[in-house]
Amino acid sequence: MKKIIVATCNQDKIKEIREILAGDGIEYVSLEDEGLSGINITEDGSTFEENAVIKAKTVSEATGLMVLADDSGLEVDYLGGAPGIYSARYMGEDTPYTIKNNHIIEELKDAEGDERSARFVCVMACAFPDGRVITTEGKIEGQIAYEEKGENGFGYDPVFYLPEKGCTTAQLKPEEKNAISHRGRALRAMNKKLAEEGII
Repeated sequence: MKKIIVATCNQDKIKEIREILAGDGIEYVSLEDEGLSGINITEDGSTFEENAVIKAKTVSEATGLMVLADDSGLEVDYLGGAPGIYSARYMGEDTPYTIKNNHIIEELKDAEGDERSARFVCVMACAFPDGRVITTEGKIEGQIAYEEKGENGFGYDPVFYLPEKGCTTAQLKPEEKNAISHRGRALRAMNKKLAEEGII
């Protein structure tokens, strides 16, 4: 079975990637799985795409292998697009997401309806040993909920409300979420590109 390294130590993220791409005959492994968590990655890009490319290229250059990476986050229009590329580090990297989520809810206490618009954005980057990089992007539009709801998903899922579904992404079953999520869209687009090139 072909193995592809994903430049992440986030086990929730790797689990989601495996679920989304299940059945394509490829084993997706994290940096931790491969004993590579010591690779120093400096995410100093100013966009999701720049950070995804930095992660993928850094690990590819260190290993000489093809590497997949993503950079994703939540953009809240009422907060000028924050937390954006700083989503994982928002209010401190070790701050529990329930604190981050409730802080965002508090920040939007005066916002109603469309003023609560937000989106999840994901950019996937695939770096090759020859230095080439390809990228894809996925987005899902929604709103910030008035309270945390749902036990599924991770991160900001409990406050990301989908009006058309009448629930947050954390209230969706994993397969429902993966079918419409930003990461699902970016990953399937990447899979298509890699298949077109005969790589997978």
